[in-house]
Amino acid sequence: MPDAAAEDTGRHLTTLPGWRQFAVDPPAPPALLTAAQYAALPAPDKYAYDEARLDHHARLLVVATSTVRHTVATGRRLVVLNRHAISARRGLIVSGPAGTGKTIAITQLGLAHELLDRSRHPHAQDRIPVLYVTLPPAATARMIAAEFARFLGLPVRARFNITDIIEAVVGVCTDARTGLVLVDELHNISLTSRNGAEVADTLKYFSERIPATFIYAGIDIEGSTLLSGTRGAQIAGRFTLISTHPFPYNREWKGLVAQMENTLLLHQHPPGSLAALDRYLHDRTGGMIGALSHLIRGAAIDAMLTGAEKITRDGLEGVPLDFAAQAATTGKPRAAR
Repeated sequence: MPDAAAEDTGRHLTTLPGWRQFAVDPPAPPALLTAAQYAALPAPDKYAYDEARLDHHARLLVVATSTVRHTVATGRRLVVLNRHAISARRGLIVSGPAGTGKTIAITQLGLAHELLDRSRHPHAQDRIPVLYVTLPPAATARMIAAEFARFLGLPVRARFNITDIIEAVVGVCTDARTGLVLVDELHNISLTSRNGAEVADTLKYFSERIPATFIYAGIDIEGSTLLSGTRGAQIAGRFTLISTHPFPYNREWKGLVAQMENTLLLHQHPPGSLAALDRYLHDRTGGMIGALSHLIRGAAIDAMLTGAEKITRDGLEGVPLDFAAQAATTGKPRAAR
């Protein structure tokens, strides 16, 4: 029987096995049965079918928003432009409020690069096209180097100094033809602290030693210290910035709601009834794509667990949202019904 803890570890994007699993096509959703077909299922088959539907609704649905498309197009352009650069390679920063799809955008860029590399080198087993790390709060330069090593599965012993770790990481990335490095949670760096400045210098050193395009993502980077001062000027001079924002109530928002509704696997859900609530959904989530996804997926799961098998406004009201989404729409936390 597989180790559940090992399976969970394999799902983390900050490990190479987790990233490779992410790049595998998700399982196909079950076909939605008619009421008669569902009623005729034996109990074990009905349980398996419902579990498959729950897993489907629990999975984060990725929709091709304008932000995702812009990030993927810009990132792929930079990869090509950097192909023959010896130094001073250009990079990309995706910045905006929490819940506006920054991580989704950069991981979709990473996924596009990974799949393209696999298609060009179908039989290569030793390539690592993409490296993905997140910056922990109050990180030191050694901690950041260790995060790079952890993704690659390299051992990090207490006796190893930062130079040992960096050299190992650079060596593996160079041999494995790493072409894209994704660094998330960049806002955890503050250039006003010594540790923050050393972390920034370490990332810059990695970008000079690893022949790859570096992509950063973080909360409101343009208003932070990361783009000020001497170090900040170097970053600002090399990195393109894409700003993410809450979506306005417009055609794209309506399209996002409709796309999500089309993925629902609920027996009693009237088609178009969720799209008819797109104004309410925008008011409720403040246009935050992360909150919208959580709200619809949560309501779908509740609809299954209660037997309602459809999403209604009352069902949506019963799903509490994150504090930021509630405060953004009401100016104060919204009480859950």
